[in-house]
Amino acid sequence: MKKLVLVAAAAAAAVLASRKARAGQREQALWAEATDEVKRS
Repeated sequence: MKKLVLVAAAAAAAVLASRKARAGQREQALWAEATDEVKRS
């Protein structure tokens, strides 16, 4: 039973870490777009 709880906790931690990483990537992309130089045609 303890192993099942540990596996579930590890899976939950992995999901949270994945969400946080994706949020960081989206934030980085937003900043890159906002601070990108404007290309004139």
